[in-house]
Amino acid sequence: MADANFTILEARGVLAVAGPERRTFLQGLVSNDVVRIAGDRAVYGALLTAQGKYLHDFVMVEQADEFWLDGEAARLADLKRRLAMYRLRARVEIAERPDLAVAAVYGDAALAALGLPNEPGAARPADRGVALVDPRLAALGARLVADRGDLGRVGAAFIPSDFAAYDRHRLALGVPDGSRDLVPEKSILLEAGFDELNGVDWQKGCYVGQELTARTKYRGLVKRRLFPVEIAGAPPEPGATISANGHAAGEMRSSQRGLGIALLRLDAVAGGGRLEAQGARLTPLMPPWMRLPDA
Repeated sequence: MADANFTILEARGVLAVAGPERRTFLQGLVSNDVVRIAGDRAVYGALLTAQGKYLHDFVMVEQADEFWLDGEAARLADLKRRLAMYRLRARVEIAERPDLAVAAVYGDAALAALGLPNEPGAARPADRGVALVDPRLAALGARLVADRGDLGRVGAAFIPSDFAAYDRHRLALGVPDGSRDLVPEKSILLEAGFDELNGVDWQKGCYVGQELTARTKYRGLVKRRLFPVEIAGAPPEPGATISANGHAAGEMRSSQRGLGIALLRLDAVAGGGRLEAQGARLTPLMPPWMRLPDA
């Protein structure tokens, strides 16, 4: 058994985009460069509102003549509906794939066990599916997108791990988890680290919401960021107000066993004041991948 942990991510689902115009169709919609998706390359990206606000994020991989979008299972129908609004006469087909599942493989030996390099987004075919290094951050480990039955067999070669353990691994790295940490139609990508986490291509052409995203970056308009936090006390509820010295400093997002993610004002973090929410004390952490304006 490989010295790596294996978790089927039941909260994830797969949407397939097929058809001869699938690449140009997605290229005009999502935040990253779809041209780079290939059998050996996965890409992370997001779909935004016309005003540049977050709607969905997903990992995109190629399998045969389809792109598979690894997104939130509970919101997959909404993603399908929103993409279909833009289909018009494009020769594409969009369908949910309940036969497919997503698993995470993480730990020091995870990438080597799957024959993957330590490079975000590196991918290869595996077991009638795709094995890939998480395109956001290689430290997150690998993802497998494949038939549910095949995943169960593959998982037998690794150490079984529950979702809470994987979630804590993610939180320790400070990586957001979709709508658990971003608010649809309100959050902006750069508050959530999409620049550093390989979720935006600044050289590609127009996509939905590009103007606000670019303006936010080049005018230095980001005043808040999602930070990993250590929690001393009972974890605050998602959305709970965080205060610093009696003043509002941000909001709580997801958490798991003493770790969490919180949206915090940069000036509150820089000020070093005591951060509290619902009786718990929060200590912001600075993950190695994060770049702040004064860094």
